[in-house]
Amino acid sequence: MSNNYLQEPIITILGPTATGKTKVAVQVAQHLNGEIISADSRQIFRRMDIGTGKDLADYSIGEITIPTYLIDIEEPGIEYNVFRYQQAAFDAMQKIRKKNKRIILCGGSGMYIEAILRGYRLFPVPENDELRNTLASKTDFELIDILSSYKSLHNDTDTSERDRLVRAIEIEEHYKNHPELNERVKPIDSCIIGLCGNRDEIRSKITKRLHERLKEGLVDEVQRLINEGIDPQRLIRYGLEYKFVTKYIIGQLSYDDMVEQLNIAIHQFSKRQMTWFRRMERMGFNIHWVDIALPNKEKMNDICSFLSKNGINI
Repeated sequence: MSNNYLQEPIITILGPTATGKTKVAVQVAQHLNGEIISADSRQIFRRMDIGTGKDLADYSIGEITIPTYLIDIEEPGIEYNVFRYQQAAFDAMQKIRKKNKRIILCGGSGMYIEAILRGYRLFPVPENDELRNTLASKTDFELIDILSSYKSLHNDTDTSERDRLVRAIEIEEHYKNHPELNERVKPIDSCIIGLCGNRDEIRSKITKRLHERLKEGLVDEVQRLINEGIDPQRLIRYGLEYKFVTKYIIGQLSYDDMVEQLNIAIHQFSKRQMTWFRRMERMGFNIHWVDIALPNKEKMNDICSFLSKNGINI
């Protein structure tokens, strides 16, 4: 394997829930000397294991365990957002690069993935009164010219209203004066692999997995979190398993209603994930879709062929 592969694109593995992303990412990491960064908005929380589907055993192949980042990094009950995730992911990428390993981003949280690959500018930018006073005497056309001196204007989002124009210039000036921030929000080139499958097959997997998680102790897991003192309303805001199981525990749903409504909600979530990924494609991301029904060897051959054609030294 060439030692200059750190100049290659990172590898992203995405897909809706129940498509086996983790197992694929682990195989790719083992084959390509990589380490994994999780892109899951709820797996960051400790002791939220069954409901988030951490499946930690999947990160091991035989006696080899693939190092994985951004799992179990925060206590349940806190607020977490895309900005905090983006910064944590940047730090994780730096650690992986220092170890001379490949970076594999893996998960189903489309906004988290997009924040990394597009380099969302999420740092809080304070108001600059001195700059605003200077801009107050400018016409809208002059403000547009000033903004265009910072960046190419591909749409009219920032130029449709004067307040937006001023704020956009303020943000650009802030980043100009703080170049260290730009380093953390650069768009990242990535070979993106998407896992997909027959809709009925995925629906079946979702329902089967839900019943397995209930047998594994999902209700007990949520009860323990509540016993720790975590506000049930906070758990409800985490959505899906934690929302509906909490409602069952506090008496708002019967067990059967909880299972039925949760099953429907996970199916709807899966559809929303695919909608997000299709939107990414329309925005210009090239996602190579791999059928989860393929035998494992064919699946890996397909993935390696795609990566090889797109700048990854296999």
